[in-house]
Amino acid sequence: MRAYNIHEAKTQLSRLVEEAAQGEPFIIAKAGKPMVKVLRIDAAEKKGKRKLGRLEGMYTIPENFKSMFAPEIEEMFFGKDAK
Repeated sequence: MRAYNIHEAKTQLSRLVEEAAQGEPFIIAKAGKPMVKVLRIDAAEKKGKRKLGRLEGMYTIPENFKSMFAPEIEEMFFGKDAK
């Protein structure tokens, strides 16, 4: 993907927009740092497929997960003398 500085993009904007509309996106940079990406409005960004179960077996959930820290949370909401 080609990159143009702001001055260059301003002077060639019509041509660059036509190229982007034909499927050639480009980047506009300021002081060498990419700022924006210009592409067709109906262009779908390519995203990789997400694989389900990818983290299976890499972590465990404690048995008491739903009740963990319940006394501390109740104390935060109701104070120490709520019981």
